[in-house]
Amino acid sequence: MRLALNLVLLLGSLAVARASDVEFVRVWPEWHDTESFDRISEYFTGRENTGSQVILRTQPRSRAGFYFLARVKNSGSAQPAAKLILSLIKPDAPQVHVYTFPVALPAGEAVFNLGLTGDDWAGKKVHPVAWKLEVVATDGTLLTVQKSFLWEKPDK
Repeated sequence: MRLALNLVLLLGSLAVARASDVEFVRVWPEWHDTESFDRISEYFTGRENTGSQVILRTQPRSRAGFYFLARVKNSGSAQPAAKLILSLIKPDAPQVHVYTFPVALPAGEAVFNLGLTGDDWAGKKVHPVAWKLEVVATDGTLLTVQKSFLWEKPDK
């Protein structure tokens, strides 16, 4: 019995240690026009140059949209098949919309630019009411989360 209890405690502490290895340094939500992604190299190669950012869009053919630029620090091992899960409430509807972006989360720091593009966002002047961004490991373990102030109702 004691061995089983120690094993459960050890596994629980490993899961907590693993989750604390990943953190958001900062999340910047804002609108970007198509032109903000233009680079001179694209004129020569015909391919979008994303620099050191990983740009993921809900509709890849549309560049204009509302983006969440997320800088993630991973002091643990790389997560080759992680997910960034963006949940948000739009001003035109109270239900939560969820968007999942599969990513390879390297060790160290990475910058992800998650875009709600095309028909997934209403326009330049529209802002989300509330949002939550999660990093989830391959096995479903929540590694870190960041939320806007309005995501949760504060305690009274």
